[in-house]
Amino acid sequence: MASKLTRSNGSGWLFALPGFGLIAMFIILPFFFAFGLSLTNQRLISPNPTEYVGLANYKSLLSLGMLTIEPERDDAGALILDNDGNLKYPRVRTFTRNNPDYPQFRGMREWLSWQDGDNRKVVVAKDVVFMKSLVNTITFVLFVAPLQAGAALILALLINQKLRGINIFRTIYFMPVVVSIVVVSLLWRFIYDGNDGLLNNLLASMTFGFFKPVDWLGTPETALPSIIAMSIWQGVGFHMVIWLSGLQTIPPTLYEAASIAGASKWQLFRYVTWPGLRNTAVLILIVITMQGFALFAQIDVMTNGGPLDSTQVLVFQAVERGYGKQDISGGSTISVILFLLVLTISLIQRWLTRER
Repeated sequence: MASKLTRSNGSGWLFALPGFGLIAMFIILPFFFAFGLSLTNQRLISPNPTEYVGLANYKSLLSLGMLTIEPERDDAGALILDNDGNLKYPRVRTFTRNNPDYPQFRGMREWLSWQDGDNRKVVVAKDVVFMKSLVNTITFVLFVAPLQAGAALILALLINQKLRGINIFRTIYFMPVVVSIVVVSLLWRFIYDGNDGLLNNLLASMTFGFFKPVDWLGTPETALPSIIAMSIWQGVGFHMVIWLSGLQTIPPTLYEAASIAGASKWQLFRYVTWPGLRNTAVLILIVITMQGFALFAQIDVMTNGGPLDSTQVLVFQAVERGYGKQDISGGSTISVILFLLVLTISLIQRWLTRER
């Protein structure tokens, strides 16, 4: 049976061999190499010998803790208020700096906090910047994946018509994809400029001067949403083409039969178009997810991870630590975590969208 399989598929395996070789060379082997480095204290340039540290790098990145801080009280037991009339709390570092009562929080810093009655709940992390980059990356993917896929589908439906000059619109929609992402990022950095950017000027003109200029990339609340908007615009044309190829594989006879049966446009989309795009939707969802987790160029060109680490993402952190700080083991650890995260999410997506 093995010889029969080899004879019938020999040419196919031969043609696939270069692809498998490239995957092994640039994905599989680097992953295992990065995993090996993540178990050491390897630095890019260091006079000290490399040592095996086990899972210490993973523990340093992923360690979290929860503190419940009670408000300060005077000797009589009354609550102490600050100058603004708010409850006064001990500083977080009194629990995380060589406090023998809290050895598990040693070396950690405040990441998140909120009020729970009179008490203050604080989430502390060993590596706050990594946690911010993890949350920012997931946030980016959660917004970009549905919005970019939905916008691309709408554009594909609009241009999937036999109209004169329709190819001009296809070219216009696809044009941002062929432009270098670095060039696009530079262009949008000028658009988002807080002093005399195009976006601020346009919004001021539309509101007759009532709109106050915003430093879109210099404000923590708007920096990441601005990059999300730009990324959706830049990549929507690529996924539009994939949707369009899926639309053109649906047999026209299905539309004709549904129209004869009196189906409305919405019913045509729901019962004919969307089921015919199931495999295309799975592909686009996985591709956008992988591209979203690989976010780097926009951050590097537009914000460099700022302001206040509000646009830190995993790939940028891996490069920054591996080469900027010469911490090869730390960058490798982030790369391994990112690989496993993307693989897990892709498998979950594939399972949820499986054919039932």
